[in-house]
Amino acid sequence: MKWLRNFMYGRYGVDQFGNFLFVTYIIMAILSLFFPILSFICYALIIYTLFRMLSKQYYKRRAENDWYLQKTEGIRKFLKRQQNKWKYRKTHKYLKCPHCHQYLRVPKGKGEITITCPSCHQQFDKTT
Repeated sequence: MKWLRNFMYGRYGVDQFGNFLFVTYIIMAILSLFFPILSFICYALIIYTLFRMLSKQYYKRRAENDWYLQKTEGIRKFLKRQQNKWKYRKTHKYLKCPHCHQYLRVPKGKGEITITCPSCHQQFDKTT
């Protein structure tokens, strides 16, 4: 394993965009079993993924990853919110502020409560 550590020293490695490319490659590889024309896209994806991992150009790879994170921010926030809703479904309720549309987490089973939005400081009444 020492040779691998020495080989990877100074190289970019794996990031979120690289993970996305690899998962996309796996999906495309499965689809290429049914549609052989997609195998060319699979080859391009795995070559680009390996190129990014083995690259020594940190600034360019970081810029690519930042671009990916910026473009997928809305999707990632939505998925994280859904994950939290499921995780805390028994103890909390998620509401949207009617004024600024900020999502708020309030405890369940408290009856009629007045909620103050931490973002816009608007107060509204809801039943939990």
